[in-house]
Amino acid sequence: MLSPFQPERSEGSPLAPTREDAYEPPSDVRGRTDALGAFVRGAGFTDAVIGLSGGMDSTLVAVMAADALGADHVHGVMLPGPYSSESSIDDAEALALALGISNITVPICEPFEAFEAVLARACGGALTGLAAENTQARCRMVCLMALSNAHGWLMLNTGNKSEAAMGYSTLYGDTAGAFAPLGGVYKTDVFAMARWRNRRAVEEGGTGPIPVNVFVKPPSAELAPDQEDEKSLGVDYATLDRILVAYVEEGKDAAAIVAESGLSRDLVDYVIARTDANAFKRALEPPYPDAPFYGDPASR
Repeated sequence: MLSPFQPERSEGSPLAPTREDAYEPPSDVRGRTDALGAFVRGAGFTDAVIGLSGGMDSTLVAVMAADALGADHVHGVMLPGPYSSESSIDDAEALALALGISNITVPICEPFEAFEAVLARACGGALTGLAAENTQARCRMVCLMALSNAHGWLMLNTGNKSEAAMGYSTLYGDTAGAFAPLGGVYKTDVFAMARWRNRRAVEEGGTGPIPVNVFVKPPSAELAPDQEDEKSLGVDYATLDRILVAYVEEGKDAAAIVAESGLSRDLVDYVIARTDANAFKRALEPPYPDAPFYGDPASR
């Protein structure tokens, strides 16, 4: 059995630890997909809306939503901003085509520029840095919620457990949504689930719906020039998840994590400090399926 402290790297992905041996992707994907469908229908909705960024999180949520609700009931929305890449737009379009879901484009450049103009003076002369990045995320949320209200679609959240732990999310931006199918899933597990879902499609005689490029490119929120999530976090996802699994799931302290993993004390302290400091943000995250991962032998 693969230890969560020793993630294996598969070829072609920048983070790529394989967790297929650490838990069961088939049952987990199916369980979370069923929970997604039950939540949407239980809330009185038939359709869901998802912001499609071309990244892995929104991609997998869209796949799960199509599996749970049917492609005709899933509505993807591309929300390109000033730093969105053409490849991410292409990946989102390819996914929508593969799934057969509807897909529209609502650019956020104009509303963001309006906020820049209105807030410049109050922000000391210009809207820059974190304030500018978070404003873009909130522009996207406003657009998605407007479509939700206009059409009666329930908005799905696309966040994951690794980023929630570190507070790497925007309150009232990408933390918005009624339900988070991947809210309890670490980033490396998101990739493992996606690999399994594509593999299942091939085994059934079809084509994996998730574009290859989504597995390969470095994850990025694309809120600033050349931004990459792992650089912004200050730690790669594989290492981050090793620390989080030990701290959050197994209840180990910094000294024990350092001793068992061989990681630096400064890095472990950094991750733990950020995790503790961002409890207030996690309290505002949407609900997600309650599924065991590490620490529960029944889930292995």
